[in-house]
Amino acid sequence: MHVLVVGANGQIGRRFIHAMQHSQHTVRAMVRDADQSARLEAIGANEVVVADLEGDCRSALAGCDAVVFTAGSGAHTPPEKTEDIDRNGAISIIDQAVSAGVRRFLMVSAIKADTPEKGPDKMLHYFRAKGAADNHLRNSGLEYTIVRPGKLTNEDGTGHVDIAKSLNRDGEIPRADVAEVLVMTLDSPNTVGRHFELLSGETPIDKALLGI
Repeated sequence: MHVLVVGANGQIGRRFIHAMQHSQHTVRAMVRDADQSARLEAIGANEVVVADLEGDCRSALAGCDAVVFTAGSGAHTPPEKTEDIDRNGAISIIDQAVSAGVRRFLMVSAIKADTPEKGPDKMLHYFRAKGAADNHLRNSGLEYTIVRPGKLTNEDGTGHVDIAKSLNRDGEIPRADVAEVLVMTLDSPNTVGRHFELLSGETPIDKALLGI
């Protein structure tokens, strides 16, 4: 597959691109700033394209078989910008992906996207935006998988996780392990049309995905 990475210069995006170097797929990294191109090519991007998530992404999507959406607002992003990126931007590129003939779409969401009221008040707008984008993706007709990690860390990945539709607990997950889960999810037909929560655990990633 030819895979477009949205949010390619973000922390999960960069780790995903690096992890994809040993896959059979090619990677097109989408960035807003052309100055980021050399950095992403150095870690494994086959191609870099400049496009704005909040605008026209047709050139970035052209010829792609799959989209991996790793974009997201930061912890200190104001609610209006979170709405622009995590809700409106995500919904827009989902619709553009459908129009471009993309088949597969992986969404990095959040563990409380369906239950925002269970999270801290300061994160309510973020979880609501993620939930709205997830629901739009579910109804898009794309072969989607929604990945919902817990609190993200920059610890080294362990390759061992807990995965389930609902884990019924809070926890953490290294961004490196999220990236590896995304790589394996691309080639896991049993994850199509599913969402799952993701935390650090005891099960190797490939075995955990088989249980979805």
